[in-house]
Amino acid sequence: MPTSDDLVRGYAEALFKVVQAEGELDRVEDELYRFGKILESNHDLKQILSDRGMEKSQRTKILEELLAGKVSPHTLSLLTFVVDQDRARQLPEILEEVARLAAEAKDSVIAEVRSAVPLDANQEQELARGLSRATGKNVTVKVLLDPSVIGGISATVGDTVIDGTVKRRLEQLKEQVRG
Repeated sequence: MPTSDDLVRGYAEALFKVVQAEGELDRVEDELYRFGKILESNHDLKQILSDRGMEKSQRTKILEELLAGKVSPHTLSLLTFVVDQDRARQLPEILEEVARLAAEAKDSVIAEVRSAVPLDANQEQELARGLSRATGKNVTVKVLLDPSVIGGISATVGDTVIDGTVKRRLEQLKEQVRG
């Protein structure tokens, strides 16, 4: 009997192959990754999408209303497929595995970057180059907007966290004042 990890990996590999075949790997993989992070932090949305007491068509309609015009049709159809298969509970893990497979295909690792403000393409490229130098790996940057960082950025590459946020600096200052 397949384990939960096998199930997640199987769905992720299937989604990855579809995304790759469609020729929109970068865009769709990025949209899937971001939606997975939203779902991870929004318990109510995850609950609604995985509620088996609700008709599948109703769950997919909620998904379509939420994402229509905000993501590509490929992204929406892939998410709808997973929800239709009653796998919304595993969706964050599936989508994170898709991102890992995409990074692996590009021979790189993912850096999850949290910033209070959006970064432009040049800033993202410069950040990827800096993180690549710091880690010795090819880095694909995924920027998530997070107003709680106040300013600066926080980057997580695997188990390594590089925290250059104003929030962290304020915490360090508080510790120094207390000490």
